[in-house]
Amino acid sequence: MSERSLSSLPPVLAGPILRHTTSDRVTIWLVGSSSLTVRIRLYQEPYDEPCFDRILTAEEVTRVRFGTSAWLHLIDLTLDDALPLNTRIEYDLGVSDPASSGPEHHQESWIADWAPHLYMSGKSRPDFIIKDRLERLIHGSCRRPHSFAADGLVRADELLQETQEDSAKRPAFMLMTGDQIYADDVAGPMLRAIHELIGCLGLYDEALNGSLVNDSKELRDNPDTYFHREKLLPDVRSNEALIERFFGGVRKPVFSTANAHNHLISLSEVMAMYLLVWSPVCWRLVDMKQPVLSAGDANTYLEQRAAIDEFVSGLPRAARALAHIPNYMIFDDHDITDDWNLSALWETTTYEHPFARRIVGNALIAYLLCQGWGNNPDAFDDILPSIQALSESAGQGAVYCPSRQDALIDDLLQFEGWHYTLKTSPIIVVLDSRTRRWRSELNRARPSGLMDWEALTEFQQEIIGQKAVVVVSPAPMFGVKLIETIQQVFTFFGKPLVVDAENWMAHRGAASVLLNIFRHSRTPENFVILSGDVHYSFAYDVRLRHRPDQPRIWQITSSGIKNEFPHTLLEWLDRMNRWLYAPWSPLNWFTKRRRMRVTPRLPEGREAGERLWNNAGIGVVDLDREGSPTNIEQLNSRSGGTRFPQPDCDQ
Repeated sequence: MSERSLSSLPPVLAGPILRHTTSDRVTIWLVGSSSLTVRIRLYQEPYDEPCFDRILTAEEVTRVRFGTSAWLHLIDLTLDDALPLNTRIEYDLGVSDPASSGPEHHQESWIADWAPHLYMSGKSRPDFIIKDRLERLIHGSCRRPHSFAADGLVRADELLQETQEDSAKRPAFMLMTGDQIYADDVAGPMLRAIHELIGCLGLYDEALNGSLVNDSKELRDNPDTYFHREKLLPDVRSNEALIERFFGGVRKPVFSTANAHNHLISLSEVMAMYLLVWSPVCWRLVDMKQPVLSAGDANTYLEQRAAIDEFVSGLPRAARALAHIPNYMIFDDHDITDDWNLSALWETTTYEHPFARRIVGNALIAYLLCQGWGNNPDAFDDILPSIQALSESAGQGAVYCPSRQDALIDDLLQFEGWHYTLKTSPIIVVLDSRTRRWRSELNRARPSGLMDWEALTEFQQEIIGQKAVVVVSPAPMFGVKLIETIQQVFTFFGKPLVVDAENWMAHRGAASVLLNIFRHSRTPENFVILSGDVHYSFAYDVRLRHRPDQPRIWQITSSGIKNEFPHTLLEWLDRMNRWLYAPWSPLNWFTKRRRMRVTPRLPEGREAGERLWNNAGIGVVDLDREGSPTNIEQLNSRSGGTRFPQPDCDQ
């Protein structure tokens, strides 16, 4: 597809997405086809006239250009007069492009003009509510576009419609707990759309050092670019894993996902992916004509096309949910690549190879721009100038400067500010369990702890003295014992990559420090832990055996938003876990959690004793004034909801 003229492109390509939002600060993510002048209007009841209305200054809008017709707008507005709490605040955005010719480009166009799908039925503008305390949260992870499960963000939109007139039941936040995109597992039709969008918007290219292809344009034209990218990915292997002694020297590349046939590589590919998973507008710009493929690949393409078509049909509603509720996000591995930073050996073999380092770095740049910044804008003040320098380096040639791109990636790989805390009531602490790992000192091939001693100490200092806390841990702190044991066995034989051997109990040091935090005398009385990652949902009540009254801990896992575990396999794992780790089983005393009593909540509607719920959707947690959950529920993406009621007795 040839590049479209600027006049034929919509002014806004994606967004608005509500990000960090308080009574005196509103942050919004937006992508435009040009550098837009932005006016914001805020409305309070009775919503006739705006209570705030003005064009935003250069200090309030950071613009990052990543293509000929692609500009990221990071809106960060600080208000002099605080907005009221617990009431609907309507908003509207007027955009114009003063640099374009013709009077029509100087006129402001509003959300009704370029994104009418964002309006709730009967409403004239999008809105949000700022809560004085956390009464209700929705959360989820793992949104894989070509999964045949329905999209949980559409279900979140249904919840917002149901609670539109009842502010008490409106969720305070949506917490996205990992794998918001799958950079390492991309459907053929999605990759085709990504390439079409790159051409349509003129997204910038880059040189690819250490690759079989010279640059990102050559990558897109390569005959192996669809369904055979494992031939193009860096063949980075390790000679140190125990697998070589036990299994005859077979080695495994670090880009290990079984679905890496369409693994994203260039920065433009990852940025286009974000636009396509969040915006229905961009799908109108692409031609989904099937590329030239072998017969087998063509059949796979057609099967995936059906799932992608369903995903796209729900995007207007998913985008509406993102525009109506403040969103907070944190990465897990698939946002970057499968098994990201799994072990010290993985890190060494990946980051010492220039092409592998670039692949990881590109996904991290895109994460910063599309996810990380909106969580805590102040944390990235020192990095955004380097982002701007990279953007400006593309210049007329529309190709990033390699040295600036590599320098930025070096900085991001050393950055330690991805985690954040929200000073809500109760506070929310979002953990980075990917970049500050506790590396094994005995064997570099063994899985690293999800957080190192320093990061865990900072976490403890953040929560000491609090009455209650909501913790976002992408991987469950208290997982399914049988599955964790299987992971441990594979790790022993040098194959942690095979089973994604990443859990809090996999590293002795990290597990010990974490459990000691729960046992500290000044730890919060109420811990609500929200997790994802595993592609099934469950809820546990956790207590110390010697001190059952406090702290009270709830492990609540909702996964995935659009992904599910193989159903038959999960049923067997669930059944075997109940047999092997029943309360009377001696196997419990061989686990690191033996000093804690873990009581599963049984999902309603399942057979007696079944604990794991395998249905895509979005999780709902209602909290009382003490920060204890009064309702734990999974809203299933197709229909209905499944509650996890409080257990009557220990299971």
